[in-house]
Amino acid sequence: MRRFFLIVLVLFVCVPAGAQLLPGKRTKALEQENKTLRHKLDSLKSLVDSLLTVETEVVPEEIAGQGDNVPAGAMQAMDYTPEVTDSLLALWYKNNFGRGTDMQAFNMDTVHLSSSVSDTVMMSRLAALNPYFTLPFNDVVKNYMVLYSERRGEAMKQAMGLSTYYFPIFEEIFCKYGIPLELKYLAIVESMLKPTATSRAGAKGIWQFMYRTARSYGLEINSFVDERMDVEKSTDAAARYLKSLYKMLGDWPLAVSAYNCGAGNVNKAIRRAGGSRDFWSVYPYLPHETRGYLPAFVGVMYAFAYSSDYGLEAASVGMPGQTDTFHVHRNLHFKQISEVVGVPLQELQYLNPKYYNDIIPGSGGVCTVNVPYNWSAAWLAADQDSLYNHNAKLYLSDQVLKDVSEGKSSGSGGSGARTVYVVRSGDTLSHIARRYHVSIRQLMNWNHMRSDRLSIGQKIYIY
Repeated sequence: MRRFFLIVLVLFVCVPAGAQLLPGKRTKALEQENKTLRHKLDSLKSLVDSLLTVETEVVPEEIAGQGDNVPAGAMQAMDYTPEVTDSLLALWYKNNFGRGTDMQAFNMDTVHLSSSVSDTVMMSRLAALNPYFTLPFNDVVKNYMVLYSERRGEAMKQAMGLSTYYFPIFEEIFCKYGIPLELKYLAIVESMLKPTATSRAGAKGIWQFMYRTARSYGLEINSFVDERMDVEKSTDAAARYLKSLYKMLGDWPLAVSAYNCGAGNVNKAIRRAGGSRDFWSVYPYLPHETRGYLPAFVGVMYAFAYSSDYGLEAASVGMPGQTDTFHVHRNLHFKQISEVVGVPLQELQYLNPKYYNDIIPGSGGVCTVNVPYNWSAAWLAADQDSLYNHNAKLYLSDQVLKDVSEGKSSGSGGSGARTVYVVRSGDTLSHIARRYHVSIRQLMNWNHMRSDRLSIGQKIYIY
């Protein structure tokens, strides 16, 4: 209660005398000041409301430095000071964008993973899941059940932590399209819930869309924006894609397999299986890399359902929900925001991965930008003309925009330095992209290519 009165006192202290309408002030300045004050008051009111519902008090200093060991309940109770917010966001970035620590590779075609849990228990557990659809227990499914529940512990704990933020988003969208909620586990098989995950084949985002499929489902991909890394838009596209695959194939296990290899490959496997639509009849005829896809999905679902039996607890991953979203109506560079508003450049990049050249193309239509909530007041207080005009000739010159549109700038701080690669026998664009850690799309843009065909001796320019 003492804390409540202190914050009420802050409400009065934080309102300066200048908040009153003084005759000499310009209308524009007053409107901006009132807008800023209203935002501060709303933020403080939210803090007061949250404190009234908190039964236990947690002192931020006692939590600082605990890192991954901060209890999830403590996260909800602490004050979101700028220091605490920065710490939480740093933890969120680490879990979202860091590399896994225990993703040991297994040849699932030859390995036979053993478990201290008997086959009888695993079989009964799998049957008890009673999802919208399931698979019978066999050696292939068992291998993946053991893999995700016992052999990838740290990665699964991290995925479980991230799922507390992402799964509600998935479930809301899946309900909208009337598809099984269990399909949310596919995102873990695809990307371990990493919104910037990129495969060697060029698939991107939390749902690992290839370029053509993403474009066909309305995701914008150009030199400035890649909406495959926009979680909500890519999830909406994934839901529509899965629903269309089910309508085409009439079976969810086959639709899930088609998500990985395409409906054409699944239909080809069905024909080779004599027209059977039973997954295990079709299984031998699926592409090699797709055969384990559905069993992996079941393995993830099993590991989540019985996590407590395997000592898997969701890791603390920070509080990404503590952000504000603002509309941008003109071209704006992350560095302009960072230098005028003060938001660290790295935070802008991590919260807005779809703008992979650090430029928000607001002149082409209204765009949104996510900002840590502790910088919201500074954003509102900043003069918008000053924000858009700040170093615009440096960051948004015609040459810079031309270079980006032609693919000559890759990510933040692209120097434009050029490497020339001469194509040799056996080379593919995918091979060259992996070698130089760029995307196939970038290679095609840089070299004005309309197809991925290469000829021996051809020069490929890499920036």
